[in-house]
Amino acid sequence: MGAFATGYNTALEEREGALDLSGIPRELRGFAYEGAAMSRALLDLLALSRGRRLDGLRTGPGAGYPHLIHVGAGWAYARFRLPPRTAGRGAGGLPRWLAWDGWGFHNAYFRPGPVYRERRVERAARGPVRPVRDQGVGRALWFHACADPERIERVIGGFPAHRRADLWAGVGLAAAYTGIQPRPVLARLGEAAGAHRDQLAQGAAFAAKAHVVSGEVPGRVEAAVAELCGTTAAAAARWTDDALAAAEAHGVGVGAYQQWRAGVRRAWRREIGEVRA
Repeated sequence: MGAFATGYNTALEEREGALDLSGIPRELRGFAYEGAAMSRALLDLLALSRGRRLDGLRTGPGAGYPHLIHVGAGWAYARFRLPPRTAGRGAGGLPRWLAWDGWGFHNAYFRPGPVYRERRVERAARGPVRPVRDQGVGRALWFHACADPERIERVIGGFPAHRRADLWAGVGLAAAYTGIQPRPVLARLGEAAGAHRDQLAQGAAFAAKAHVVSGEVPGRVEAAVAELCGTTAAAAARWTDDALAAAEAHGVGVGAYQQWRAGVRRAWRREIGEVRA
Protein backbone atom coordinates (compact mmCIF):
# COMPACT_ATOMS: atom_id res chain seq x y z
CA MET A 1 0.00 0.00 0.00
CA GLY A 2 3.03 2.30 0.20
CA ALA A 3 3.00 3.15 -3.51
CA PHE A 4 -0.76 3.70 -3.40
CA ALA A 5 -0.41 6.14 -0.49
CA THR A 6 2.45 7.98 -2.19
CA GLY A 7 0.40 8.42 -5.35
CA TYR A 8 -2.61 9.56 -3.33
CA ASN A 9 -0.68 12.18 -1.39
CA THR A 10 1.37 13.39 -4.35
CA ALA A 11 -1.78 13.96 -6.41
CA LEU A 12 -3.23 16.03 -3.57
CA GLU A 13 -0.13 18.17 -3.25
CA GLU A 14 0.74 18.81 -6.89
CA ARG A 15 -1.17 21.18 -9.12
CA GLU A 16 -3.90 19.99 -11.43
CA GLY A 17 -2.54 18.44 -14.64
CA ALA A 18 0.86 17.63 -13.10
CA LEU A 19 2.00 14.50 -11.32
CA ASP A 20 5.58 13.40 -10.74
CA LEU A 21 5.78 9.76 -9.67
CA SER A 22 9.25 9.17 -11.10
CA GLY A 23 10.58 8.35 -7.64
CA ILE A 24 8.45 5.20 -7.49
CA PRO A 25 9.84 2.05 -9.17
CA ARG A 26 8.17 1.52 -12.53
CA GLU A 27 6.80 -1.87 -11.52
CA LEU A 28 4.90 -0.23 -8.63
CA ARG A 29 3.62 2.86 -10.41
CA GLY A 30 0.30 1.26 -11.29
CA PHE A 31 -0.56 1.21 -7.58
CA ALA A 32 0.59 4.83 -7.30
CA TYR A 33 -1.64 5.93 -10.15
CA GLU A 34 -4.52 4.06 -8.56
CA GLY A 35 -4.00 6.11 -5.40
CA ALA A 36 -3.61 9.31 -7.41
CA ALA A 37 -6.89 8.61 -9.19
CA MET A 38 -8.63 8.19 -5.86
CA SER A 39 -7.45 11.55 -4.54
CA ARG A 40 -8.18 13.41 -7.80
CA ALA A 41 -11.66 11.87 -7.93
CA LEU A 42 -12.27 12.84 -4.30
CA LEU A 43 -11.33 16.42 -5.12
CA ASP A 44 -13.69 16.38 -8.09
CA LEU A 45 -16.52 15.13 -5.91
CA LEU A 46 -15.86 17.73 -3.22
CA ALA A 47 -15.54 20.59 -5.71
CA LEU A 48 -18.39 19.41 -7.95
CA SER A 49 -15.99 19.76 -10.90
CA ARG A 50 -17.60 16.94 -12.90
CA GLY A 51 -14.47 14.80 -13.18
CA ARG A 52 -12.15 17.51 -14.53
CA ARG A 53 -9.15 16.62 -12.35
CA LEU A 54 -9.56 12.90 -12.88
CA ASP A 55 -9.94 13.34 -16.62
CA GLY A 56 -6.76 15.40 -16.70
CA LEU A 57 -4.92 12.61 -14.92
CA ARG A 58 -6.30 9.94 -17.24
CA THR A 59 -5.41 11.78 -20.44
CA GLY A 60 -2.20 13.32 -19.10
CA PRO A 61 0.42 11.80 -16.77
CA GLY A 62 -1.68 8.66 -16.15
CA ALA A 63 -2.29 7.84 -19.81
CA GLY A 64 -0.32 4.60 -19.51
CA TYR A 65 -2.45 3.39 -16.61
CA PRO A 66 -6.10 3.69 -17.77
CA HIS A 67 -7.29 0.56 -15.97
CA LEU A 68 -5.83 1.66 -12.64
CA ILE A 69 -7.27 5.17 -13.07
CA HIS A 70 -10.79 3.74 -13.37
CA VAL A 71 -10.24 1.44 -10.40
CA GLY A 72 -8.90 4.30 -8.27
CA ALA A 73 -11.93 6.41 -9.11
CA GLY A 74 -14.10 3.61 -7.75
CA TRP A 75 -12.29 3.91 -4.40
CA ALA A 76 -13.29 7.58 -4.20
CA TYR A 77 -16.97 6.90 -4.85
CA ALA A 78 -16.95 4.08 -2.32
CA ARG A 79 -15.40 6.42 0.25
CA PHE A 80 -18.39 8.71 -0.12
CA ARG A 81 -20.76 5.72 -0.34
CA LEU A 82 -21.87 6.82 -3.78
CA PRO A 83 -22.33 4.57 -6.82
CA PRO A 84 -19.59 5.23 -9.38
CA ARG A 85 -20.27 7.36 -12.40
CA THR A 86 -18.10 7.47 -15.52
CA ALA A 87 -14.53 7.86 -14.33
CA GLY A 88 -13.96 11.32 -15.80
CA ARG A 89 -15.88 13.44 -18.27
CA GLY A 90 -14.12 12.09 -21.35
CA ALA A 91 -13.76 8.49 -20.19
CA GLY A 92 -15.75 6.24 -22.50
CA GLY A 93 -15.70 2.63 -23.47
CA LEU A 94 -16.02 -0.53 -21.48
CA PRO A 95 -13.00 -0.12 -19.17
CA ARG A 96 -14.92 2.59 -17.30
CA TRP A 97 -16.89 -0.18 -15.58
CA LEU A 98 -13.71 -1.04 -13.68
CA ALA A 99 -14.74 1.76 -11.34
CA TRP A 100 -17.20 -0.74 -9.87
CA ASP A 101 -14.29 -3.16 -9.42
CA GLY A 102 -12.46 -0.51 -7.41
CA TRP A 103 -15.67 0.22 -5.50
CA GLY A 104 -16.00 -3.43 -4.51
CA PHE A 105 -12.31 -3.69 -3.58
CA HIS A 106 -12.56 -0.68 -1.27
CA ASN A 107 -15.60 -2.02 0.58
CA ALA A 108 -14.11 -5.48 0.99
CA TYR A 109 -10.74 -4.13 2.12
CA PHE A 110 -12.14 -1.76 4.72
CA ARG A 111 -15.28 -3.69 5.73
CA PRO A 112 -14.30 -7.37 5.42
CA GLY A 113 -16.80 -8.57 8.00
CA PRO A 114 -19.99 -7.63 6.14
CA VAL A 115 -18.44 -8.51 2.77
CA TYR A 116 -16.71 -11.83 3.49
CA ARG A 117 -18.39 -13.23 6.58
CA GLU A 118 -21.93 -11.96 6.07
CA ARG A 119 -21.60 -11.89 2.26
CA ARG A 120 -23.68 -8.74 1.99
CA VAL A 121 -24.09 -6.82 -1.24
CA GLU A 122 -24.59 -3.07 -0.90
CA ARG A 123 -27.91 -1.77 -2.17
CA ALA A 124 -26.23 0.29 -4.91
CA ALA A 125 -24.43 -2.79 -6.25
CA ARG A 126 -27.45 -5.05 -6.52
CA GLY A 127 -28.40 -5.76 -10.09
CA PRO A 128 -26.30 -5.84 -13.29
CA VAL A 129 -23.21 -4.24 -11.72
CA ARG A 130 -22.93 -6.83 -8.96
CA PRO A 131 -20.59 -9.14 -10.94
CA VAL A 132 -18.15 -6.25 -11.55
CA ARG A 133 -18.30 -5.28 -7.89
CA ASP A 134 -17.68 -8.92 -6.94
CA GLN A 135 -14.62 -9.04 -9.18
CA GLY A 136 -13.23 -6.22 -7.02
CA VAL A 137 -14.17 -8.17 -3.89
CA GLY A 138 -12.23 -11.15 -5.23
CA ARG A 139 -9.25 -8.92 -5.98
CA ALA A 140 -9.27 -7.67 -2.39
CA LEU A 141 -9.53 -11.25 -1.15
CA TRP A 142 -6.06 -11.97 -2.55
CA PHE A 143 -4.68 -9.49 -0.02
CA HIS A 144 -7.16 -10.26 2.77
CA ALA A 145 -6.23 -13.96 2.60
CA CYS A 146 -2.50 -13.20 2.37
CA ALA A 147 -2.34 -14.83 -1.09
CA ASP A 148 -3.02 -18.26 0.45
CA PRO A 149 -4.87 -20.54 -2.04
CA GLU A 150 -6.42 -22.70 0.68
CA ARG A 151 -7.80 -19.73 2.56
CA ILE A 152 -9.07 -18.14 -0.65
CA GLU A 153 -10.82 -21.38 -1.59
CA ARG A 154 -12.52 -21.58 1.82
CA VAL A 155 -13.77 -18.00 1.71
CA ILE A 156 -15.11 -18.26 -1.84
CA GLY A 157 -16.69 -21.61 -1.05
CA GLY A 158 -18.84 -19.87 1.56
CA PHE A 159 -20.45 -17.63 -1.06
CA PRO A 160 -23.55 -18.55 -3.05
CA ALA A 161 -22.60 -20.59 -6.11
CA HIS A 162 -23.70 -17.91 -8.58
CA ARG A 163 -21.22 -15.39 -7.14
CA ARG A 164 -18.08 -17.53 -7.01
CA ALA A 165 -17.03 -17.11 -10.65
CA ASP A 166 -16.64 -13.33 -10.36
CA LEU A 167 -14.68 -13.68 -7.13
CA TRP A 168 -12.23 -16.05 -8.83
CA ALA A 169 -11.80 -13.56 -11.68
CA GLY A 170 -10.78 -10.92 -9.15
CA VAL A 171 -8.36 -13.31 -7.48
CA GLY A 172 -6.74 -14.03 -10.85
CA LEU A 173 -6.40 -10.32 -11.57
CA ALA A 174 -4.68 -9.61 -8.26
CA ALA A 175 -2.48 -12.71 -8.38
CA ALA A 176 -1.16 -11.88 -11.84
CA TYR A 177 -0.86 -8.14 -11.35
CA THR A 178 1.22 -8.47 -8.17
CA GLY A 179 3.10 -11.60 -9.21
CA ILE A 180 4.16 -12.08 -5.61
CA GLN A 181 3.67 -15.84 -5.36
CA PRO A 182 5.89 -18.49 -7.01
CA ARG A 183 4.50 -20.69 -9.74
CA PRO A 184 3.84 -23.76 -7.51
CA VAL A 185 1.52 -21.65 -5.34
CA LEU A 186 -0.21 -20.27 -8.42
CA ALA A 187 -0.60 -23.80 -9.76
CA ARG A 188 -2.36 -24.69 -6.51
CA LEU A 189 -4.55 -21.63 -6.99
CA GLY A 190 -5.56 -22.96 -10.39
CA GLU A 191 -6.50 -26.29 -8.85
CA ALA A 192 -8.54 -24.52 -6.16
CA ALA A 193 -10.47 -22.55 -8.81
CA GLY A 194 -11.73 -25.83 -10.27
CA ALA A 195 -14.66 -25.20 -12.60
CA HIS A 196 -13.86 -21.48 -12.48
CA ARG A 197 -10.40 -21.90 -13.96
CA ASP A 198 -11.39 -19.81 -16.99
CA GLN A 199 -12.47 -16.97 -14.71
CA LEU A 200 -9.09 -17.05 -12.99
CA ALA A 201 -7.42 -16.81 -16.41
CA GLN A 202 -9.69 -13.95 -17.47
CA GLY A 203 -8.66 -11.91 -14.45
CA ALA A 204 -5.01 -12.67 -15.09
CA ALA A 205 -5.37 -11.57 -18.71
CA PHE A 206 -6.80 -8.23 -17.54
CA ALA A 207 -3.75 -7.84 -15.31
CA ALA A 208 -1.46 -8.66 -18.22
CA LYS A 209 -3.11 -5.97 -20.33
CA ALA A 210 -2.71 -3.37 -17.59
CA HIS A 211 1.02 -4.08 -17.37
CA VAL A 212 1.52 -4.18 -21.14
CA VAL A 213 -0.17 -0.80 -21.58
CA SER A 214 2.09 0.70 -18.91
CA GLY A 215 5.16 -0.47 -20.81
CA GLU A 216 6.48 -2.44 -17.84
CA VAL A 217 5.96 -6.19 -17.41
CA PRO A 218 8.14 -7.36 -14.49
CA GLY A 219 9.56 -10.85 -14.72
CA ARG A 220 7.51 -12.08 -11.79
CA VAL A 221 4.33 -10.87 -13.52
CA GLU A 222 5.33 -12.61 -16.74
CA ALA A 223 5.79 -15.82 -14.75
CA ALA A 224 2.42 -15.42 -13.03
CA VAL A 225 0.62 -14.83 -16.33
CA ALA A 226 2.37 -17.87 -17.82
CA GLU A 227 1.04 -20.03 -15.01
CA LEU A 228 -2.48 -18.61 -14.82
CA CYS A 229 -3.07 -18.01 -18.53
CA GLY A 230 -0.69 -20.54 -20.08
CA THR A 231 0.81 -17.93 -22.40
CA THR A 232 2.83 -14.73 -22.43
CA ALA A 233 1.61 -11.42 -21.06
CA ALA A 234 1.62 -9.97 -24.57
CA ALA A 235 -0.56 -12.79 -25.91
CA ALA A 236 -2.99 -12.59 -22.97
CA ALA A 237 -3.23 -8.83 -23.50
CA ARG A 238 -4.18 -9.46 -27.13
CA TRP A 239 -7.04 -11.68 -25.94
CA THR A 240 -8.42 -8.71 -24.05
CA ASP A 241 -7.98 -6.42 -27.08
CA ASP A 242 -9.78 -8.80 -29.43
CA ALA A 243 -12.58 -9.44 -26.94
CA LEU A 244 -12.96 -5.71 -26.31
CA ALA A 245 -13.33 -4.95 -30.00
CA ALA A 246 -16.03 -7.61 -30.33
CA ALA A 247 -17.88 -6.52 -27.19
CA GLU A 248 -17.92 -2.85 -28.15
CA ALA A 249 -20.16 -3.74 -31.08
CA HIS A 250 -22.85 -4.24 -28.43
CA GLY A 251 -22.40 -0.80 -26.86
CA VAL A 252 -20.67 0.47 -23.74
CA GLY A 253 -23.11 -0.69 -21.06
CA VAL A 254 -22.39 -3.14 -18.29
CA GLY A 255 -23.83 -5.96 -20.38
CA ALA A 256 -21.18 -5.32 -23.03
CA TYR A 257 -18.55 -5.23 -20.30
CA GLN A 258 -19.62 -8.72 -19.29
CA GLN A 259 -19.37 -9.81 -22.92
CA TRP A 260 -15.82 -8.47 -22.93
CA ARG A 261 -14.95 -10.69 -20.00
CA ALA A 262 -16.71 -13.66 -21.60
CA GLY A 263 -14.72 -13.14 -24.80
CA VAL A 264 -11.46 -13.38 -22.88
CA ARG A 265 -12.63 -16.62 -21.27
CA ARG A 266 -13.51 -18.04 -24.68
CA ALA A 267 -10.05 -17.16 -25.97
CA TRP A 268 -8.45 -18.95 -23.04
CA ARG A 269 -10.60 -22.05 -23.48
CA ARG A 270 -9.96 -22.10 -27.22
CA GLU A 271 -6.21 -21.67 -27.06
CA ILE A 272 -5.21 -23.07 -23.66
CA GLY A 273 -8.06 -24.61 -21.73
CA GLU A 274 -8.69 -27.54 -24.02
CA VAL A 275 -4.99 -28.43 -23.93
CA ARG A 276 -4.98 -28.46 -20.14
CA ALA A 277 -8.22 -30.42 -19.81
